[in-house]
Amino acid sequence: MRSLPLAGALLLLLAGGCTSSSPDRNPQPGPSTVASPPTWTEPSDYTFVLERRCEGKSSLGTYRVTVTNRKVSAADRIDGRKIIGEEEIEVPTLAGLLQLADTAAEDGGRTSTRADPLDGHPLEVAFDVSETGDNADNTCFHITDYTPKA
Repeated sequence: MRSLPLAGALLLLLAGGCTSSSPDRNPQPGPSTVASPPTWTEPSDYTFVLERRCEGKSSLGTYRVTVTNRKVSAADRIDGRKIIGEEEIEVPTLAGLLQLADTAAEDGGRTSTRADPLDGHPLEVAFDVSETGDNADNTCFHITDYTPKA
């Protein structure tokens, strides 16, 4: 009956946790109280850096993107690589990336996104619409240097 002393110890710990604390203490968020990132609303004008790269694979391009009136006004390749044997992409806005992921999900594809915990803008967007689901056709984007224009 070793479980009886263990149960008693657990009861003591639980009872100890039920004591009141001083009202001036601010509780720190723990795993159960961490909120989801806020819902992101696309600003009219912003810049960001976009890299096409899935984990474990080499980069397929890095771009500095300028969005004006919610449309890409400039997308400059900044990785210094020449386009050889790969297709250049039409770089989307961040809202466009999220829409691509939504469309992939609606088509039965697997998607994943990760958002900035402070303002909710996307940090990573990935989707795979292949029928095999073996990640061979993953499309992955990493977003850095996001700067909304004031």
